[in-house]
Amino acid sequence: MGADAGQLGFDLGVDVRPLPRVTPARLATWETCPRRFRMGYLDRPPPARGGAWAHHTLGAVVHLALRALFALPARARTPAAAADLLDRNWSSEGFRDAAQAGRYRRAARGWLASYVVDHELGDTASDPAGVERWVSETVGGGASRLAVEGRVDRIDTRAGEAVVVDYKTGRHVPTDDDARTARALALYAAATGAALHRPCRRVELHHVPTGDVAVWEHDAASMRGHLDAAHALAAEADAAAQALADGGDPETLFPPRPSPSCATCDVRRHCPEGRAAVASPQPWAFLRDLPEEGVA
Repeated sequence: MGADAGQLGFDLGVDVRPLPRVTPARLATWETCPRRFRMGYLDRPPPARGGAWAHHTLGAVVHLALRALFALPARARTPAAAADLLDRNWSSEGFRDAAQAGRYRRAARGWLASYVVDHELGDTASDPAGVERWVSETVGGGASRLAVEGRVDRIDTRAGEAVVVDYKTGRHVPTDDDARTARALALYAAATGAALHRPCRRVELHHVPTGDVAVWEHDAASMRGHLDAAHALAAEADAAAQALADGGDPETLFPPRPSPSCATCDVRRHCPEGRAAVASPQPWAFLRDLPEEGVA
């Protein structure tokens, strides 16, 4: 009693290695810069982070307002209600001054009001299957199985299938190709399908400032490609983390990878290579440009 298969001399062909557990953000950080990954996820205590960025604040406020909007009955989801929820959740962190914050607040009120109308979110609209829903599911098959977890902005149900919706507020207006190549959306789609027990192939990027919607419909091959790539990245990150725990050199295992993203890295102050790669921008430098007020 109590003897395991190895002790009895049997090889059952079972892979007992722990299943990689990932979030899209964690994978993206590892792929972008291993040093940032180490500082953000492994170092204890973690290093001090940088200050707020205005474009991040703006995105967070819009997300909060949309989450609150979908908590209302459909008939109450009016343009005025959306604008009011933007006001209730507003933050001026990272903006240059009150005047700049005020301009973006007024602009964002208009974005949300238009979004409600353009997407017919009120009156008799059906409720989403999930709003900022946390999903945590095992996905993939064979050697590429992994546990995916994360928070999905919105999950719609259309024609019996789930659709992953992700909100964007930045300068770049997403394209269908962005939706196709977005690994985070593919992982969310796989986890959402598993969580809801229904097909989930369509992913959408909703650019709230312009109302543009980028769309991609995954097939088995494209989804498998994303899952295989995610599994490989997760395995690399886990191996590096284990080597570090075993006494490996952090600089060798987690080298910096300077790129334009160093400009907004939250551990930039601790990375000489990142500071040398890109000049330090102002916290409001990455806000999307607004037309002059009063000009159509």
